[in-house]
Amino acid sequence: MQNPSNEELKKILEEAKTIAVVGLSANPERTSYQISEAMQKAGYKIIPVNPTIDGKVLGEQAYPSLLDVKEKIDIINVFRRPEYLPEIAKEAAQTDCRVFWAQQGIVNEEAYHYLKERDFTVIMDLCIKVVHAVLVK
Repeated sequence: MQNPSNEELKKILEEAKTIAVVGLSANPERTSYQISEAMQKAGYKIIPVNPTIDGKVLGEQAYPSLLDVKEKIDIINVFRRPEYLPEIAKEAAQTDCRVFWAQQGIVNEEAYHYLKERDFTVIMDLCIKVVHAVLVK
C-alpha cells in the first residue's frame, strides 16, 4: 500500500471543493468534528455522512450514506474503524468521486485494493488537516 506523493496530495487538496466526511460526529469533542470544522474554515464544503445523525452538523445537512448525497463529492474522508472500510469502499465506488481518504491510524488492505482496481486515488493513515496545513499555503 502506498499513498500518493506530496505533489499529488497538494493537487488533490487544491482542486477539491467538497469533502464528504463518513463517520463525522455531531460531538465537538470528537476528532472527526474538529478536523472537519478546520477544513470547513479552510474553505471546503463539508458533507456529513452518518446514519445516526438526523439533521445538521457544522451547519450542513447530514446523510445516512454516501449514496444519499446528491451533490458532487471531490474527496471522501473516512473516520471509521478499519474493519468498516471495505463496506464504505463499495459505497464509494458507486459515486462519481475518485478520491478516498482514510484518516490517520486507519488502514485496510482489502479496501485499498478494491478501490485501486476501480481507479481511485487512495490515501490511508494520513490526517487531511495536517497534510493541508503542510502542503497547501
